[in-house]
Amino acid sequence: MARHNPGYPRRKPDIEEGKIVNWAQNATLADSRAVSAPQTEEELCRLVAASTGKIRVMGSKMSPGRMLKLTAEGDTLLDLRHLRGLIAMDDNSATFGGSTPMHEIYEILTAEGKMLPSSPGVIASQTLAGALATGTHGQGLQQSSIADEALSIRMVLADGSVMNFDRSHPDFHAVQLGMGVLGIVTQVTLRTTASLIYTCFKNAVSGDTLEQDLLDWNHNYALSKAWWFPNENQVHVWAAREANSEEIAQYQANNHDLVKQEETSDAMNETIEQTLEHMRSDTKIVDENGKPFRTVTRFKDFSDVTGDVYQVFCRGIATPQINVEIGIPLARAGEVIRKIKDWHSETQPHMHYPIILRCTGPSESWLSPSYGADTCFFGFVVYYAEDGSLSEEGVSFLQAVEKILAAEGGRPHWGKYFDEALYNWPEIYPQWQAFRQAREILDPQQKFTNAFTAELFEGEGQ
Repeated sequence: MARHNPGYPRRKPDIEEGKIVNWAQNATLADSRAVSAPQTEEELCRLVAASTGKIRVMGSKMSPGRMLKLTAEGDTLLDLRHLRGLIAMDDNSATFGGSTPMHEIYEILTAEGKMLPSSPGVIASQTLAGALATGTHGQGLQQSSIADEALSIRMVLADGSVMNFDRSHPDFHAVQLGMGVLGIVTQVTLRTTASLIYTCFKNAVSGDTLEQDLLDWNHNYALSKAWWFPNENQVHVWAAREANSEEIAQYQANNHDLVKQEETSDAMNETIEQTLEHMRSDTKIVDENGKPFRTVTRFKDFSDVTGDVYQVFCRGIATPQINVEIGIPLARAGEVIRKIKDWHSETQPHMHYPIILRCTGPSESWLSPSYGADTCFFGFVVYYAEDGSLSEEGVSFLQAVEKILAAEGGRPHWGKYFDEALYNWPEIYPQWQAFRQAREILDPQQKFTNAFTAELFEGEGQ
């Protein structure tokens, strides 16, 4: 039975003429007449200064619609595609336009033998400003979110003026992850370092000892990511270290392309077939070569690989879905895993995708889910059915696991789906009031808000 849930909107593959929708096509953002695409920062400044309505930036439109949605006549949805590209580079940093897609940044840095110290997110189509605004992160306890690699951030403020925030500015840690409510990011200077080559070891292991294994993988390897299949009590884990000289030589001889070891493992194949069977039953998707199925079938016949950090970890397949991700202090991750095991054994839900486990070090950003502590991010995915609906079991699964994690002090990823009623924001974010004060100073008229962010920060929808 399919189900509609207000928090997880139905997908509408047919776009209404004259409307702008988000990437997942499950929310209308604005009338197309509300979109403005300034060619320069100066033009943007004039537009913002003259505006009497609300302003939001569409970016790559990957976020849930409520983050971007505008409703009133006179509101403006900004398309900043012209404010992109490399602006400057030196030995230890690079400055990019805020609307530069992350994949462009990775390509430019790689060509110069450089990388960001932070591990990349799974999907690289989001813009730099959007990645900062929502807390995009990778994996590895020696780094945190992409926002934590920002050295300075340039913003257009509500009065049309321009301000540069560097690490000495008292509001810098608010601006790092600003959810688009403080101003419009036009440039970001990022810390860079020499590109490293990694060898990533891929294994299938039992879930019996996941509570301890998760800690071991993350403490013993530079980068680690795991996919937990509770139905089959199996975990697929990637654990990467810096490549040795022999592995680097293989990579160089392969024209700096990802090296896949000849020996492959079929240890996950039966588990993957079980997951695919649930997907077929729930989604009724006919094309088994489509993106939802490919996100799962890629776990079959896996092998160890050697490559740069983007080749190894930026491997996501973007497909419309409901994605919930909650950060839990790493010290409590084992207890949360045990609670999910207990809940799963009682309910035996259908799962379209394994539970994703990625850990990072502490973030300095006031509103980062990993603020101040090593953090384990628990990710959950349900795919849309062919008709745009979501399975009842899928929705129940997401609601149940989010309640478990919220009760453990979890903090949701801002760019994904979450039930805001489950969270006491000032309680879980020590700098919540400091962020609100920065917002009052930088945007006293709340020009960059919308109904959702108004409810979030002011407790009053519009």
